[in-house]
Amino acid sequence: MGANTSEPTSFRTPRTRSTQSPRTPASHLSPSPSTSESNPTTAAYTNTSSYSKDTSWDTSLSCQSSLSSLRESLSENPHIYDITEIRTATNNFLAKRYSSTSSSAVSAAACCRCNLRGRDTVVFQRKFRRKIQTSQLKERLSIICRSNHMSIIKLLGASISGDHIYLVYEFIQGSNLVECLRNPRNPSYTVLSTWISRMQIATDLAHGLDYVHNNTGLNLSIVHNHIKSSSIIVTEPSFNAKICHFGTAQLRGETDDLEKLETGSSKRETEIEGGNASFRELKRCDSGDRHFEGLRDYMSPEFRSSGSVIQKSDVFAFGVVILELLSGEEPLKYRYDKETGDFLRTSVIDTATAATAEGREGLRQWVDRRMNDSFPVEVAEKLIQLALDCVHVDPDNRPDMGCVAGKISKLYLESRIWLENVKVPTGISVSLAPR
Repeated sequence: MGANTSEPTSFRTPRTRSTQSPRTPASHLSPSPSTSESNPTTAAYTNTSSYSKDTSWDTSLSCQSSLSSLRESLSENPHIYDITEIRTATNNFLAKRYSSTSSSAVSAAACCRCNLRGRDTVVFQRKFRRKIQTSQLKERLSIICRSNHMSIIKLLGASISGDHIYLVYEFIQGSNLVECLRNPRNPSYTVLSTWISRMQIATDLAHGLDYVHNNTGLNLSIVHNHIKSSSIIVTEPSFNAKICHFGTAQLRGETDDLEKLETGSSKRETEIEGGNASFRELKRCDSGDRHFEGLRDYMSPEFRSSGSVIQKSDVFAFGVVILELLSGEEPLKYRYDKETGDFLRTSVIDTATAATAEGREGLRQWVDRRMNDSFPVEVAEKLIQLALDCVHVDPDNRPDMGCVAGKISKLYLESRIWLENVKVPTGISVSLAPR
């Protein structure tokens, strides 16, 4: 921002009682040269011309800095890459695969980190659900790339070759949430060993998904359709979370939400909303052959029964991720029962529901013990209950992501207050040596 052109308070010359008569001209009250010379700081700020000059210079520099930061934050025009350019950058996809943002559900798909047009990027190779033309690709990219949020990894462009689409995202240094919670090399260790680090991830994820659903400014009911822990990148040092694969569902033909905009059906939706039609029906994809690209652990009941993809399916997947974040456990596990010889299915939803029924002591046992029982129990209770509301069997009973983001923001502030109250006092020396 520009500098304030008014005289700073801290540099004003102190007012003194004048010995002049009240009718003395104002010019006689100005500081004498000797006074100005003795106080260079005061002299510099009493010189109006020099002060204005310095201020204008500082203002111009500040404006340039603000414009530069604004320009960097704005989304660029999407790139339509030639497939030969992508093959060259990825060495025909023989380069080392990048796994931190890859989806476990599509592990067979190529995912390579490379440099495209001077930018560090990650390229995903995905197969079309419904093939689109290059002209449609340009239109959809122009719509999706208008979106810009700090909790969403930017889509830079795409390319089409045969039955595949190649999606180019910016590269974000970090690890996915699965690796942060469950390190196979050292299961007893996690980088998310504090409550506030997990609350930061939950807050970023909630606001990012709320932006996708409600705040893109496109007047569309956009479905992410790829919410799962392997699609969430955690960055250091503040443990911020970023959602990957935004726009993949629309560009692969998994949903019809962008087709409504392209065919002008947004006007039809407005007319229907003016009547008594259910708004929920507008969010549901028309075709029953759509696919939810998350794992089965994150699939909502309505998707399993009808194959429909709606925003409340994202809310369900979000609830599973939050329960996974708090417990540190996998969303779905199978345990072998020696007595019956069968595999018993255990979900994080079932264990969270059982822990809630047992009261606070049950919740304390359920929350990830690698946080050493250091967390605000009341906040944890509220967050677990909110996550269970998100995974309700009936999608109509699940909250909207706008409501969820607001509640989690409040819980984050309560966690900050708790953290300040439990901090170890500074300035106190403790000696464990024998006296």
